Amino acid sequence: MNPTLLPVDDAATIWSVPARDVESALAARALLVVMHGYGSNERDLAALFPSLPSGVVAASLRAPIPVPVAPGRGWAWFPVTDPQNAGSPDPAIADAAARGVLRWLESTQARVRTAGPVGLLGFSQGGVMVTHLLRHSPESFACGVNLSGFSVAGLVAGDEALEQIRPPVFWGRGEADPVITAAAVVRTEAFLPGHTTLTSRLYPGVGHGISGKELADVSAFLTRHLRR
Repeated sequence: MNPTLLPVDDAATIWSVPARDVESALAARALLVVMHGYGSNERDLAALFPSLPSGVVAASLRAPIPVPVAPGRGWAWFPVTDPQNAGSPDPAIADAAARGVLRWLESTQARVRTAGPVGLLGFSQGGVMVTHLLRHSPESFACGVNLSGFSVAGLVAGDEALEQIRPPVFWGRGEADPVITAAAVVRTEAFLPGHTTLTSRLYPGVGHGISGKELADVSAFLTRHLRR
């Protein structure tokens, strides 16, 4: 039986500000929730912090599922049992992971008297989580950045509300990405334009990674759409 909630380990979260300053920073600045890809960990995308706009506080989360090939070092938002089918995760497990992030967010926002706007940024599986979180709770987020990710198949309860709200979403991917399947790309191309205010970018010569040009585009997008 699949779990209904996969909790996020708050003790593993890496913040872009010192721990003692988190509450005061969240009271004055927007929050950006950052989510890594399959087999990686919270330290990976924390390396992007210096390239993010100064007006945000970033929190890099650790995914809840340990990856067997990298015990203690690699984590996932949902399992990948067949690499050829990595673009079609079990919707129930993706739902459980999204609920875990939403619970973490609720607990984090409770730490400050007046919580500011919240944005999402994720790479690969983390990018999938960006889209899935918007579908679960579209009113909770000011914008989303999906890097080399896709959307999960099937319906989510918040899809209709998302279609009405249409938050700004940046979807960037490498033209030479060998990881994200064509079917997952087609599914996402069908979903995002009708449910979000989409900025889509395809980067020539880039594989499954984040180029300097893409990172600059992301920073500009967040500066425009995520502010206190």
